[in-house]
Amino acid sequence: MKRGNFITGLDIGSGSIRTVVVSPGKEREAPRIVGVGVVPTLGVRRGSIVDIEAAVSSIVESISRAESMAGAQIERVSVALGGHEVFFREATGVIAVGKADGEVLDDDINRVLEQARHTAPLSPNQEILHIIPKHYRLDDEKNIKDPLGMNGVRLEVSALLIGDSAQHTKNISRALEQAGIGLEQFVVSPLAASEAVLGSRERELGAVLVDIGADTTSLAVFEEGDLLHVKILPIGAGHITNDIAIGLRTSIDVAEAVKVRFGSALSRDIDKKEDIDLAAISSKEEGEVSRRHIAEIIEARLEELFQFVDAELKQIGRSGLLPGGVVLSGGGARLPGVVELAKETLRLPAHIGYPKPLGGVLDQVDDPEFATVLGLVLWAEANRGNERSGASWFATTGISQTLDRAKRLFGKFLP
Repeated sequence: MKRGNFITGLDIGSGSIRTVVVSPGKEREAPRIVGVGVVPTLGVRRGSIVDIEAAVSSIVESISRAESMAGAQIERVSVALGGHEVFFREATGVIAVGKADGEVLDDDINRVLEQARHTAPLSPNQEILHIIPKHYRLDDEKNIKDPLGMNGVRLEVSALLIGDSAQHTKNISRALEQAGIGLEQFVVSPLAASEAVLGSRERELGAVLVDIGADTTSLAVFEEGDLLHVKILPIGAGHITNDIAIGLRTSIDVAEAVKVRFGSALSRDIDKKEDIDLAAISSKEEGEVSRRHIAEIIEARLEELFQFVDAELKQIGRSGLLPGGVVLSGGGARLPGVVELAKETLRLPAHIGYPKPLGGVLDQVDDPEFATVLGLVLWAEANRGNERSGASWFATTGISQTLDRAKRLFGKFLP
């Protein structure tokens, strides 16, 4: 297989492991998708590895499929982290500008961000993955987005710190090592997904990304171009499947098939007389069940999920107050009626977030469940050559400026 200048994203979800390989675009060209590998996940629960040998097997299979399609050897990957131990902290940092004439250099920005990193109380098992500046202050001038090149004496930053369990990151690193793959960087999954599906107008107006995975739901809230809040909720589309299996007293496989083929998030849209023949789904089943009853099960669980989302919005004073609305992604976003239910429960506009258009084999990834893995490769592409600390532009210059720079890279391909 050939080796080349490829970028690879790896999303280790609880339901599926997805690998996407892109070839970076030249100048104003969008990156081209050249390889995709999707396999069922083994050894992962709620975003965390619980059986490393099984997880390694799934990772190897997913990467191998992507390599086969791309005709290239994958050496390093960017990995999404979406476990329930992801945390979010606010922090501040203050330093004296180093240069005698007071000009703020990259080194000063690095130092003030490091100062912010060390001010947040962390347990021994926690580590910081992203340092995201909300705004800077230089002497008496406030709300500065990027102080580079400005002059002053005292530089302050108000930042958001996002991290994860050190044990979680070590387990994934160990799994990659056993799979023979190098680690490029970790990116918290809601940030990766938002990179793929949110536009600059939504970020500016104020929007919440809700990425519904198998065992967890990730959310990220933006306003005025900045990240306000991140949370991983321990509930996902897999819980809907479990509820159906219990309600029908059937297997998980049959329940999943019923959900995918006949499910709806709005029970009122289903005729009371419409039934589902279980024997048509599995020869081991018999009898008929009400399709409206299935919809009622799905609706109840999704209402609970959106109530959890609304509770997070209430914590930051944004419940019902985001003009950009709710952007739904992840496999759970494909359920019929989910948009209308989100509008009603959250009292906000809502729509499905499809990944931004790239080149290559688009038919393979034009689905909201690919938001996170495509966000990983967009993130990596946008951060290539960045010299500041923190591993990404998100971690050093802020969300809104990251998008502006990505626009210059991708031109007309990004909204």
